[in-house]
Amino acid sequence: MDNTHNYVARLRRLDACAVSDALDSLELSGQVSGVPQASGDGRIAGRAVTLKLGTGEPPPGPARHLGTAAIEAAGPDNVIVIEQRTGIDCGSWGGLLSLGAKQRGIAGVVCDGPVRDIDEARAHAFTIFTRKLTARTGRGRVVELGTNVPVTFETVNVTPGDYVIADRSAVIFITPDNIARVLEKAEMIAAKEAAMADRLRAGEPISKVMAGNYEHMLRR
Repeated sequence: MDNTHNYVARLRRLDACAVSDALDSLELSGQVSGVPQASGDGRIAGRAVTLKLGTGEPPPGPARHLGTAAIEAAGPDNVIVIEQRTGIDCGSWGGLLSLGAKQRGIAGVVCDGPVRDIDEARAHAFTIFTRKLTARTGRGRVVELGTNVPVTFETVNVTPGDYVIADRSAVIFITPDNIARVLEKAEMIAAKEAAMADRLRAGEPISKVMAGNYEHMLRR
């Protein structure tokens, strides 16, 4: 049985910090810190549909605009993950793509490369995480090298179907074989921290709530 929708729904209820703590506890990696949210509001989560851009010639086949195949392959339980690591200042995603993705209900985009037409993405309330914005077109500068192929997002190798969560703290990738135990651990951590927050609201001193065993407690 495919648990994708259930796993994505559970991931959406968490934040990146709880998931990062779970990865640390399980001695796993996958965190990329400090990628700004350039448009949209709130966290996104889903399974990765990947898009690899670069220089050179596109693969054989009918000509198409970069990103359109990724949009048509994705839906509400997906995040599009883009690699554009050429160092060329040009857009790897743009306004019409944001509108097309919004119409399909796609959760959002995380882009290791510049994004253009960001005001259009904001007008569509479509969520994009990226470190760099640009006005320069990708036409004549980069091509689509593949959709749903392995990509690299900064320091993390991402395979199509990996799980993604992104908020203003981090972008995090989790492989399908680890998602069940990461979710279980992250949910445990989030529940314990929520209980601690309730104790603080009830007037308990923070030195008692966050006692010396706080770090170890989260790992139990």
